[in-house]
Amino acid sequence: MATVVNIMLIDDDPAEELIFRAQMKKVVNYDINMLYASSIDAAVGMFGNGAKVDIVLLDNRLGPGEDFRESVPRLRQSGYIGPIGVISSSLTDPYFQSFADYGADFRIDKAEFDPTAIGFLIQEYAPR
Repeated sequence: MATVVNIMLIDDDPAEELIFRAQMKKVVNYDINMLYASSIDAAVGMFGNGAKVDIVLLDNRLGPGEDFRESVPRLRQSGYIGPIGVISSSLTDPYFQSFADYGADFRIDKAEFDPTAIGFLIQEYAPR
């Protein structure tokens, strides 16, 4: 029986939800239950309603002018203590070098997000 892992994707683009959900279905050795929130407020609401989340995948840019430097601290202030990974189509901006200073645990380029990477992230960050 595969281990169940609850992964929350926070992304304001519904097309990304479909792409990430399809990638997660291809992961072997884990049964991924993907939760989706289109905003930080929606995610905080889900946490408040008792959603069990092992890993959060957070889009770098949620709305105009907001990046992970604002959104990760908001998730932490809501009480979420699990791993948070920032996903972005480009990790070249210098502020990505200090992602841990804002409470994020890892960063990953969307182009690198595939079933193998998901499996690695689960092994590395999901509670056992």
